[in-house]
Amino acid sequence: QGTILPAPNFNPIMDAQLLGGALQGISCEKDVLIEILTQRCNSQRLMIAEAYRDMYSRDLITDLKENLSHHFKEVMVGLMYPPASYDAHELWHALKGIDTEENCLIDILASRSNMEIFQMKEAYLMQYNTDLQQDINSETSGHFRDTLMNLAQGTRMEGYADPSTAAQDAMILWEACQQKTGEHKNMLQMILCNRSRQQLWMVFQEFQNISGQDIVDAINECYDGYFQELLVAIVLCIRDKPSYFAYRLYNAIHDFGFHNKTVIRILIARSEIDLMNICQRYKERYGKSLFHDIKHSASGHYESALLAICAGDTEDY
Repeated sequence: QGTILPAPNFNPIMDAQLLGGALQGISCEKDVLIEILTQRCNSQRLMIAEAYRDMYSRDLITDLKENLSHHFKEVMVGLMYPPASYDAHELWHALKGIDTEENCLIDILASRSNMEIFQMKEAYLMQYNTDLQQDINSETSGHFRDTLMNLAQGTRMEGYADPSTAAQDAMILWEACQQKTGEHKNMLQMILCNRSRQQLWMVFQEFQNISGQDIVDAINECYDGYFQELLVAIVLCIRDKPSYFAYRLYNAIHDFGFHNKTVIRILIARSEIDLMNICQRYKERYGKSLFHDIKHSASGHYESALLAICAGDTEDY
């Protein structure tokens, strides 16, 4: 359900040649970069980078960085990372930038599978020679940190569901929303970070039966700050990941005067996974297509690159 699929009749040598011409001419031909890099899947882009290195004895990412600027550069360079390396890159900048970018940590760690987390941690160690969990530990604090640390272990149970313990877990969650002690917060995040997706579906249903309230409403009422945002993100990702990302994109476009980093990160990270579904949820929920909202918020080659990544979402035009 991605928007970027493997290109048919793919020829990495020809693509590398075209990119070389586009980057090394007098003025950089940005349309050529968009045409190639947004219309090839990630594994094809990596093959192009290899052909480019063989042909020019130069690194494609370095050349993109040197020839491009601002948000357009971020999109083109971001497309060149393998998925786990891109997640690692985003997490490192979120943790080590001037200010910690909590929303980036939430988006990535609340939504990735055990395997994706394992690969991302390996990439993080290789790229930055430091341990992701150590960096989370030193750059964040409190129950927010504990929950991130738990997610970063990548130990969520998979495929297992036990109806007999669902009501028990729901009762613990309900008490945690009432009492709010440190111990209750620990129990709350332990259940949300470690139970399988199937189990949590049943737990949320039982929670509704016990409390007469949706779990998201209960968390929003009882907690605040980034801890609350992270818990809600976990619940929303368990329920429907594309809806969560549609909601995050809508906020990034409308609430923050177009938060470029968030838009770029989500479009690139989900482009081969579920971006088509995200576009559908976006339109169903907000009435306008993601394509429409980007078109009215971004401009120039940056806009063209983002629109090319959301391809197939153009029915508003």
